[in-house]
Amino acid sequence: MKKTVLSRRSFITRSALATGAIAFPFVSVRNVLGANERLNIAGIGVGGKGSKDVSSCESQNVVALVDVDQVRATDLFNKFPNAKRFKDYRVMFDEMSDKIDAVTVSTPDHMHFLPAMRAVREKKHVYCQKPLTHTVWEARELAKAARESKVATQMGNQGVSSPALRRDAEIVKAGSLGTIKEMHCWTDRPGDWWKQGVQRPTGKIVVPDALDWNLWLGVAPERPYNPAYVPFAWRGYWDFGTGAIGDMGCHLLNLATLAMDIRDPEKIVANGVGQTSDSGPTSSHIVWDFPDRPGQPAFKFHWYDGGQLPPQDLYPNAEYKDNGILMIGSDDTLLTNYNGGGRFKSGRRYEEFKDVPQLFPKCDEWDQCHYDEWFAACKGGPAALSNFNVSGPVTEVVLLGQVALRAGTPIEWDAKKMEVTNNKDANQFLKTKYRKGWKV
Repeated sequence: MKKTVLSRRSFITRSALATGAIAFPFVSVRNVLGANERLNIAGIGVGGKGSKDVSSCESQNVVALVDVDQVRATDLFNKFPNAKRFKDYRVMFDEMSDKIDAVTVSTPDHMHFLPAMRAVREKKHVYCQKPLTHTVWEARELAKAARESKVATQMGNQGVSSPALRRDAEIVKAGSLGTIKEMHCWTDRPGDWWKQGVQRPTGKIVVPDALDWNLWLGVAPERPYNPAYVPFAWRGYWDFGTGAIGDMGCHLLNLATLAMDIRDPEKIVANGVGQTSDSGPTSSHIVWDFPDRPGQPAFKFHWYDGGQLPPQDLYPNAEYKDNGILMIGSDDTLLTNYNGGGRFKSGRRYEEFKDVPQLFPKCDEWDQCHYDEWFAACKGGPAALSNFNVSGPVTEVVLLGQVALRAGTPIEWDAKKMEVTNNKDANQFLKTKYRKGWKV
């Protein structure tokens, strides 16, 4: 297979190739900037992953930085000394909304929705980390609001911009594996990354001077500060995170996101080990059933975490590494990962797919191009490939796995009504009640 690699400039110029069924054609209602004009960007949550997200925006004009821990954000503050600093994103919007074109949101999961929704409603373009939201309801509402506001959006699942992953998607989309019957994805999370299957910590610990704990909690229930949550292990607690499935699901579905229509399963069966009312399981196996759709026969999606793996007989003699994907078709099986570049069970090589058409632009600096694609969309170009019209439904799929885990029973899903039909109690996990003082 001849490798097609574009410069970053060519990548965003040619990204019109990517429009179609998977990319909703947003057109900003704000003044459309020229391709060479710089966006005024605000970063919300800039001390952790947000440091990378905002640094990847340095080709633009970073005008504001928000973090509830001003010490943890010091390095980024120093990198962008002219950006105005805030602890509370609401104050930033109140004071600077007319000076901002676009926003990055890189907070813990439970605080993705509110700042992203405010930005969308104020006609700001939004880049938001994965998973897009903390709940299924939030994902549905945010995607809808972005469509109505006609802003440019992108979710932070960078692997979807990898040229190898995009080539994998072109091969699958062309039918080279035959009819897709099953997908299997697995991750090494949580394990040593963070703990799950734990109880909420007890006792009172003094809040560090630099941290505004009330703002960090945001919409979450009132909880005493504990270093068990901050700065990273919050992922294992339902109040703040979405567990292993939320952390890695939106990455490991990159291939399926580009190649297929990943939305609206009809049934989810989840088996978790060791979960508590406060925390996700130590390991799990979740299965989604997707119904027949025009052009896409029914298929199953299997998820494994915490050391569980797909059956070896699906791909004999293959090594299932820390994070991986098996795309199983009627004619062949592809073993790959969220960055792409795998191998075929049949022994075929990538060179044999040279006649499969190129559908997506490709870029050698693909991690940066994930942001550049969003910048181009903000300036009137075609939609980024992980815009909220795509990543919203994928996030719903991922979080429905969490709902099934918490419900403790198989769930049957009515996507139009956004309702679990066979277990009414499970519907409590579709949406959370926000703490007093926080509202949409």
